[in-house]
Amino acid sequence: MITDESLEARLAQARAWLRQDPDAETRDELAGVITRAASGDAAAAADLDDRFSTRLAFGTAGLRGALGAGSNRMNRVLVAQAAAGFAAYLRERAGGRTPTVVIGYDGRRNSRRFALDSAELFAGAGLRAILLPRLLPTPVLAFAVRHLHADAGVMVTASHNPPNDNGYKVYLGGADDGSQIVSPADAEIAAHIERVADTADVRVLPRSTAYEVAREDVIAAYVAATAAITPAPSSARGITWVYTAMHGVGWETFARIIDAAGFPRPKTVGEQLNPDATFRTVAFPNPEEPGAMDLAFAAGRRTHADFILANDPDADRLAVAIPDPSAQGGWRRLSGNEIGLLLGARAARAAQGVEGASLACSLVSSPGLGAIAAHHGLDFHETLTGFKWISRAPGMVFGFEEALGYLVNPETVRDKDGISAAIAVLGLAAEAHEQGKTLADLLADIGQTYGHFASGQVSVRVDDLSIIGTVMLSLRTLPPTRIGMTAVAAVEDLLQAPAGEPSGDVLRYRLADGSRVIVRPSGTEPKLKVYLDVQGPSAEEAATAVTALEAGVRTLLEERS
Repeated sequence: MITDESLEARLAQARAWLRQDPDAETRDELAGVITRAASGDAAAAADLDDRFSTRLAFGTAGLRGALGAGSNRMNRVLVAQAAAGFAAYLRERAGGRTPTVVIGYDGRRNSRRFALDSAELFAGAGLRAILLPRLLPTPVLAFAVRHLHADAGVMVTASHNPPNDNGYKVYLGGADDGSQIVSPADAEIAAHIERVADTADVRVLPRSTAYEVAREDVIAAYVAATAAITPAPSSARGITWVYTAMHGVGWETFARIIDAAGFPRPKTVGEQLNPDATFRTVAFPNPEEPGAMDLAFAAGRRTHADFILANDPDADRLAVAIPDPSAQGGWRRLSGNEIGLLLGARAARAAQGVEGASLACSLVSSPGLGAIAAHHGLDFHETLTGFKWISRAPGMVFGFEEALGYLVNPETVRDKDGISAAIAVLGLAAEAHEQGKTLADLLADIGQTYGHFASGQVSVRVDDLSIIGTVMLSLRTLPPTRIGMTAVAAVEDLLQAPAGEPSGDVLRYRLADGSRVIVRPSGTEPKLKVYLDVQGPSAEEAATAVTALEAGVRTLLEERS
């Protein structure tokens, strides 16, 4: 329970925040909480404490959180402080030049408003600010940073988070080559934001409407570059497929690329095709979540489709599903690892013999990519989770992470791109069709050529983040000697990794039978994630081993929670 002294401090913070908030909706929201808390409402006092006891932390993923009033929510005050702080950081590192920053936004609540505020504040701080002309996919913003030779980019999006979330994703140009930020840039930017928050009322921050709106040729350049990844072969005319944008911003851009590349238009999931900030047909707008692709599966059954493609709301991820009589509803969504190995083999075949070419994936993704790289004589890099690391792998011609993120065109975009990945999958499907094969056949070929790898994941969503810390501490303090029926052969704590090796809040267990289990907190959601990987003599035996390992992991987590 909040003390009287703490409540008075929170009320003072809230009233100061209220005075500078330009948004009528969050002002009214906060005024009501203040009134109830001041009159002795314990629930309102706790709400106020949650809103102001901390700030949304600015990290390598930028900002992300629930919309609402307060320093621990996404709102116009917090975004103004972030924009002003980021502008100060860019000016500091510009060496007297005028930095250029590109701003994009998706279809979530307040995304356009946050983008406009950012453009005005960047322009008011003396930067050249370029606002993308309408709501667009995150990969278009990542492309624009490089295409326009900008110093930085900001994308207002919360990707596939719940409907009431939004976020502020930051890229750096120049030596960072349009990638997401990494340490120490995140801490340096955060320090500038803190200085703004501590010393300035956002009402007096300089603003200007002298920002530019990007011309359509920026989007046209992205369309042309992405269509060129895989021009459609004549056999493409024979494929039938379904597409869903998951209520996001992917379709308009993707449709232009489909036409430019020469692929047939898909059957679309009309209920999910256009941007809808309420994501009304899904509980979570994430293709990985149970039920999210049910409408797409129904369309697949209705049209007798060969496969289904799904982007997440900001189109930086791609899901693929194939017909499977043994699956409930007759369709099975491929795992991110299965798609990653399909696309990795495609890239490896094209890059074989190229000096210094490499494949890269996060350390929680399938070790099968390393086997593909070795088979084709390519280098292989395993990085920490996130494309801020994968995109920096030397010589990388393809990179992926198991959470449906793929980078198939690193010369164009230095971040995961669900649209370019979709075009690459269309190319694979068309080539397979020409040979009388399906995507399922291509997966079987991968196993025959490179080895049979199977992966699984156990995710535990929590309401109380302290539970995640408790489990991680327990696993570090008393490492398990067995997981299920299999002995643990080695334990690696990546917080103690040697210099030059990936380091982070990650525990990796290598089991006596060659299997691998990795445990880490999610970087973007209130989840503890466990990743399982095995290799077996056949696809069936590998899948059976993963199922047994999943049961062992669930038992372990129950014991440690």
